[in-house]
Amino acid sequence: MPNSLTISSPRLLLRAFRPTDAGNLHAYLSDARIYQFEPGEPISLEQARKIAAELANSPDFWAVELRETGRVIGQIYFKHTDPPHLQTWELGYILNPQYQRQGYMTEAVGALVRQRFSDGDIHRIVAHCNPENVASWKLLEKVGFRREGLLLQNIYFRKNLQGEPLWTDTFVYALLKNKRGGWR
Repeated sequence: MPNSLTISSPRLLLRAFRPTDAGNLHAYLSDARIYQFEPGEPISLEQARKIAAELANSPDFWAVELRETGRVIGQIYFKHTDPPHLQTWELGYILNPQYQRQGYMTEAVGALVRQRFSDGDIHRIVAHCNPENVASWKLLEKVGFRREGLLLQNIYFRKNLQGEPLWTDTFVYALLKNKRGGWR
């Protein structure tokens, strides 16, 4: 079941995806720059239609929409992890390269974190990023996440010509809800 909640910030609207978001989704998921730190490869418009329909039925993805134009410029992944009793959620995000370095995703993540901590039964939010993705880990720190660790060669998204994994490291970040309802 998709998100029924909508979150507003000064420039953005966070909402459930719609099948009609396929064109906007294609605009950034067809860009090879997106996959520098993400698995996958650029997609076709037909693939974007299929993905938009899948995202529209998922409670784990939020469309990041520019309020001024109604254009979807990115997405946030926010999922309750197992086991549920630990009240931990995982965060991830992708932003159209045309809109990067303008504070949009910092605004979106900040709004989501504030809203979900205030109305959800959440103790901890975790995020992972490649140490070479400086913009991503700086965004997390700006929103208040704390770097908790570095996992060495723990994941790969691609293989070399010989079929061997191209291992990468991962920073682990987290944000905890405090007893007063804020976070640390």
